[in-house]
Amino acid sequence: MKNNIYYLSLFLLLLACEPKESTSPVEAAFSLSPEVTIADLKQGYADSSFSISEVTQFYLDRIQAIDQSGPKLNAVLTVNPDAMKIAEQLDLEMRNGQIRGPLHGIPILLKDNIDTRDKMPCTAGSVIMKESYPDADSPLAAQLRIAGAIILGKANLSEWANFHSSYSSSGWSALGGQTKNPYDLSRNPCGSSAGSGAAVSANLCVIAIGTETNGSIVCPSNANGVVGIKPTVGLISRTGIIPISFTQDTGGPMARNMTDAVIALGTLTSEDENDSKTLNPDRVALKDYTPYLKKDGLKGKKIGFYKEALKGHKILTSIMEQAIDDMEAQGAEVVEIENLLPSEAEGDSYQVLLYEFKAGLNEYFENLGEDAPVKSLSELVEKTLADSVEMKYFDHQILIDAEKKGGLDEDEYQTALTSMLKASREEGIDKVMNELDLDAIIGPTGSPAWQTDELNGDNYSIYSSSPAAIAGYPSISVPMGNVDGMPVGISFFGQAWTEAKLIEIAYAYEQSTQHRLTPEFKD
Repeated sequence: MKNNIYYLSLFLLLLACEPKESTSPVEAAFSLSPEVTIADLKQGYADSSFSISEVTQFYLDRIQAIDQSGPKLNAVLTVNPDAMKIAEQLDLEMRNGQIRGPLHGIPILLKDNIDTRDKMPCTAGSVIMKESYPDADSPLAAQLRIAGAIILGKANLSEWANFHSSYSSSGWSALGGQTKNPYDLSRNPCGSSAGSGAAVSANLCVIAIGTETNGSIVCPSNANGVVGIKPTVGLISRTGIIPISFTQDTGGPMARNMTDAVIALGTLTSEDENDSKTLNPDRVALKDYTPYLKKDGLKGKKIGFYKEALKGHKILTSIMEQAIDDMEAQGAEVVEIENLLPSEAEGDSYQVLLYEFKAGLNEYFENLGEDAPVKSLSELVEKTLADSVEMKYFDHQILIDAEKKGGLDEDEYQTALTSMLKASREEGIDKVMNELDLDAIIGPTGSPAWQTDELNGDNYSIYSSSPAAIAGYPSISVPMGNVDGMPVGISFFGQAWTEAKLIEIAYAYEQSTQHRLTPEFKD
């Protein structure tokens, strides 16, 4: 694929200029910048430079050209067959002066573990789930529709959000195959929100929604050079999201810039009587976080540097040191901190995930009703192990191990849950931040993307997601630089419900450095 950039450019040029056969009444006879923003689209709609239908057709064409042909990113599992119909309705509403919300006419992709009630299945990337059509929108999807978003389709992911095998390749699913990294097609997009990260980076959508249990939003944000916001568990409803962990799971927005991610975040916060985490009396949730997009957001902030996460990586250390210099130049004080998370906390977290995965999946399957493709985790294990596509590369041992667990009333589960929360919260992030009076903690989100290897699985060692993920606390990853053209990110994380403060800090860093790179689909 040596000349793929040339051929891609030629293909897109021809796509824009040649007559197209389509059942759509409106064709996108124009091009949008690969870094187009929500503000750009809103301005274009307001001055009639283009319509929502034209923009939607542009993205459908781009998905066809880049994801399914051309570089073949494999980031999109399913395209919404009603996307143009939805766009036409939104155009009509806009002409009549009706604006649903801050995402009116904004094309969005959802990770394919998020329920939608339409003509798209919700599969978690599993062949076994390919005919699973939920009978209701998840609250997350419903809120996006209320805000005016166009759900273009469902993004590929690491199967079962990468909680399936003793080793795996991030971005691989039996149903969708291997997602590629848009900066270098031979490299990995990380996961489990692999398709969401790759798609938004490659401008197959304006916003993508991912989910995270531990690293699944921030790691693909790092590898694909985008912004990812993993909020406090309970800020966003998880009802209708195929679960791993009741304690650690959350959805969150991914975008090419902080502003767009923050706009999306505000549309997703809600209380949900079916998700008790959203009913926490200490919960601090806003409908609009944009007032915290402050260019001077670093001024006067005291930030802890989680140095241990670097593990002596020479190049990342140099990039991280420059990031610290940049923050100090903006008026922040940065201090090094000790280890945030005892090693036993990650072991406890794994046990919690096994128990909660079994309980959560069984409940999810039950809620699908009579048409559920499987009725229980045990049936899923049986069908998965008997499927040649599912078993081509990976052993699905985690599915087997989770099925062997008992109920959530078992002592092993209760002990592990209590221990991990204490270690990650009152003896971890809360203790360090309170003692040092910190506003946030920073660390490298991850190393540059590794070569994809479906036979041997992933190859990474640098990450800082675990402290915030295990505690259920917020984290934001922002581009920090690149290593030979491969992006790397910096994570800003802190105590529960401090999204507003983290947004101030992360936005100020983004605006003062501007490290986002447009991918070029190199091989």
